[in-house]
Amino acid sequence: MTQTTNRFFDEVARLMNDAAGVAQGVRREFETLVKTQTERWLRDLDLVKREEFEVVKDMARLAREENEALKVRIAALEAKLGVGNQSPPTPPPAPPPPDQPGGVSG
Repeated sequence: MTQTTNRFFDEVARLMNDAAGVAQGVRREFETLVKTQTERWLRDLDLVKREEFEVVKDMARLAREENEALKVRIAALEAKLGVGNQSPPTPPPAPPPPDQPGGVSG
């Protein structure tokens, strides 16, 4: 009977081992399916990748820095020319209207 019992347990162990292998295969298939569906869903959302976001963020920072440097440079040039933040010159007064009928003419 010992031989039969060992054989039975060997068969059960082999079946459990095979079942575990099948379960791992199913798990891998499921993970692949979920990953594929998630990637498709994210691609349809048209999201930006982190690397692209960081590159654009750095470009914006550099543009702001350049803008500030140019503001300082323009202010220095305006100060040198004496132009600065002055109000525009006032226009000359309008000419008097032509003589109207019934008015005084000389």
